[in-house]
Amino acid sequence: MKKILSVSAAALLLLVSQGVFAQTKVIVGLSLPTQREARWVSDKNTMIAEAKAKGVDLRVQTADADSAQQATQVEALLSQGIQVLILAPNDGGAAATLVDSAHKQGIKVISYDRLILNSDVDLYVTFDNVKVGELQGEWLVKAAPKGNYIIMSGDPGDNNAKLFKQGAMKFIQPLIDSGKIKVVAEQAVANWLPSNALNIVENALTANKNNVQAILAPNDGTAGGAIQALSAQKLAGKVPVTGQDSEAAAAKRIKAGTQGMTIFKDTRDLGKAAIAAAITFASGKTVADVVYNGTKATGSYNNGKIDVPAVDLPATIITKANVQLLVTSGYLKAEAIK
Repeated sequence: MKKILSVSAAALLLLVSQGVFAQTKVIVGLSLPTQREARWVSDKNTMIAEAKAKGVDLRVQTADADSAQQATQVEALLSQGIQVLILAPNDGGAAATLVDSAHKQGIKVISYDRLILNSDVDLYVTFDNVKVGELQGEWLVKAAPKGNYIIMSGDPGDNNAKLFKQGAMKFIQPLIDSGKIKVVAEQAVANWLPSNALNIVENALTANKNNVQAILAPNDGTAGGAIQALSAQKLAGKVPVTGQDSEAAAAKRIKAGTQGMTIFKDTRDLGKAAIAAAITFASGKTVADVVYNGTKATGSYNNGKIDVPAVDLPATIITKANVQLLVTSGYLKAEAIK
């Protein structure tokens, strides 16, 4: 009997050493599309810190705005024993196959900030992006109720770009229809690159002999490119420009008067909400159990295949009048926006 027990004990130790028994620590994979923009660096840092605080083993990969690279990185994460994948897609459509791969292995997928299209993704953690666009559009038509507009939208592969523009056009389109606003350039900014926004605005200014009264820039990076083009023509501060993400560079431009507004989406909350949802899923619970600071997954976004349950976080407009909120909230350091 003692010999049998001894053999059994040895076998148990072997099984444990080989990881046969269920792990106790939550392992989560995180795939981000880029680190080219300050907000994505912040998202990464927030989730790393939150995962550490919650005892989560977070495996992180970042693609350089390259969908093929992201796919390779995600497949690598799926082979590492993760229980949940947090995925901010570089291309919302291309990422559908990654959801399929994860689900085949019993791994739940949280779509982070950007919606994964045409898939049965488990949860979407986001801000109310149509509302973000509405805030941009409403501010812009008040700042420039008539004249020539340059309308830029974000990268075509990012579903958020469609939602931002949809919200903004709610306010701009009626003035186009009435003839008060003329759109002299309307173009998507590939990969959200400021350099691409710079080229769009430069070309529009040249084609219209600098006769431009407003610029819809979908985020702070593209706003920076637009303002660079305006500065070259001594128009910076004379043409209202929108933005979003509340980057430090944008806050400086708002204080200087060259950028009119940005949108404060506290990505610290977004990152923490994603980690909380991942822990919920890893514990075997369902989307009905997902909650962050009292916000449940009661939102819904159709991705072309299903209505994806969503945690919708609030956003705030930032102008010169309240730019200090970015500091008092702890989102930015005071010295960063001097």
